[in-house]
Amino acid sequence: METPTRDAIDRSHALGTVKRLVAVYGAFSLAVLVTVVVLAFGQRDVTSFMWGRSGGMAVSAVVAYWLVVRAARGARWAYVRARVIAVVVPVAVVAVDSIPGALPLWFVAAQIAGAVALVPAAFVLNRSDVRAAFPASR
Repeated sequence: METPTRDAIDRSHALGTVKRLVAVYGAFSLAVLVTVVVLAFGQRDVTSFMWGRSGGMAVSAVVAYWLVVRAARGARWAYVRARVIAVVVPVAVVAVDSIPGALPLWFVAAQIAGAVALVPAAFVLNRSDVRAAFPASR
């Protein structure tokens, strides 16, 4: 039986942390989507923007989690994409949610709270030891 290398152990530990942070992002995203569904069935005003935004965020959380799982197994392409998502998504969420009057305050607060979970994930994914575990092909 082959013993895992130190790089594989470090990568696994760091990406385990990232998986948990992405799961928090996913939980907030799912909570917003479920709330939108409940409001819609309760005959409350739910805009198509809210549907699209909450659905898109939930899907992006699933994709981000899948990418981190693949990266934990050593897939550099997945690591690179997860790294980009962890940096871009929080910025994009805050930017879009800052449009005055576009979304209710509860919606904005929940989405920003979820996106904030990706900020430490971005720091972990961009640490030099984690980057070194995914060397570029020459």
